[in-house]
Amino acid sequence: DMVHVALLRGINVGGKNKVGMKELKDVFEKAGLDSVTTYINSGNVIFRSPIRSRSRLADLIEPAVEERFGFDIAVTVRDLGNMRKVVKAIPGKWTNDGTMKCDVMFLWDDVDRPSVVKKLPIKPDLEDVRYVPGALIWRVDRKNITRSGMMRMAGTPLYKRMTIRNVNTTRKLAELMEATRASS
Repeated sequence: DMVHVALLRGINVGGKNKVGMKELKDVFEKAGLDSVTTYINSGNVIFRSPIRSRSRLADLIEPAVEERFGFDIAVTVRDLGNMRKVVKAIPGKWTNDGTMKCDVMFLWDDVDRPSVVKKLPIKPDLEDVRYVPGALIWRVDRKNITRSGMMRMAGTPLYKRMTIRNVNTTRKLAELMEATRASS
């Protein structure tokens, strides 16, 4: 079986779309997925499945989540190989802390191409953005956040086709996926 992570978009944000992690784990297990674990409440679910297709997995998970919680949540799925590539593409010094903000924007397939970078309102003197298949990696000094172009993304059509995790969470998810694979 392959190890995957499902990334749910826009749950538990500002009191909206409340989803409990225990319940979420239950939804995944009832959908026939194995070795299910969740990580923090932003909607990260690691699991095993013999199904290789990310879109087939998303098509299995999305209706199951909607049926249980009563709202439509977009889900994107990544396998361990993909997560390894994303993490490898993050420069070692990039972190998410008091002085630096660094996010990974996981892209839905319809917007996942290198040219997506050209559509971003970035200010190259203030912020860095890198494309890696499946994601954009964005870094800015905290003191420049309010002036950064990426903060104007919210509400755009492109913004609705991504789900964002900070770089620390992304690295941790990859670690947890490795541990799940090792425990077979």
